[in-house]
Amino acid sequence: MRLEDSLILPDWPAPANVRAVVTTRHGGVSQAPYDSFNLAFHVGDEAPAVVENRRHLFNLLNEIAPCGPPQWLQQVHGTEVIDAYSEPKKRAQSVPEADAVTSTQRGLPCVVMTADCLPVFFCNETGTRVAVAHAGWRGLCYGVLENTLAKFENPAEVMCWLGPAIGPDAFEVGEDVRQEFIAAYPAAVSAFEATSQPGKYLADLYELARQRLTRAGVGMISGGGMCTYTDAERFYSYRRNSQTGRMASVIWLG
Repeated sequence: MRLEDSLILPDWPAPANVRAVVTTRHGGVSQAPYDSFNLAFHVGDEAPAVVENRRHLFNLLNEIAPCGPPQWLQQVHGTEVIDAYSEPKKRAQSVPEADAVTSTQRGLPCVVMTADCLPVFFCNETGTRVAVAHAGWRGLCYGVLENTLAKFENPAEVMCWLGPAIGPDAFEVGEDVRQEFIAAYPAAVSAFEATSQPGKYLADLYELARQRLTRAGVGMISGGGMCTYTDAERFYSYRRNSQTGRMASVIWLG
């Protein structure tokens, strides 16, 4: 298995010392329906398989740039952002409840896991701070991206990359979700397309994220367009399969 089969490297103008990857479903040891590179313990996979997959991920990261243990999170579809723990032992033993993580420390990988929700990478132009956020519709609507951006001194000096997520042709939501977004930001109406079923809409997570980041002052936004739902060969999708694994989105300072 080649490194490039297991990892996607963002195409964005980040400083050379900023390292970022998104895992695919290839390169691990998990059995169906988690085949094969599942990195989440909470989805029902065998724990030894997840441990081995995380060990393999750590080795892959170190092939790219030396780093210590990643900062994993217990994600709750909220808006909490934490600073990654500086002590490697504490990172290895503690999994804080949050949906975004940031660091200014070299060699400290920040991680979120997804299987349809949108992972968003952040870094500043000087390469002194990185962050990654897990943006499901709730977190996106209620401000996880804005809260993550608040960890940076100047939004105009921040760049973002939008990772693989359920695409605008596959993410059907109800009128309640549409109204939540419009109430928070009226321009969000353009990110919803009515379907033939009354009260149902196709939502564009990428566009919703771009809108919120742009409004917050970010001018450099890349990525978007890789659909987890339709690309079953590369990605896990909760909406497609329900019982499935999770990819990891990882960023660190090399």
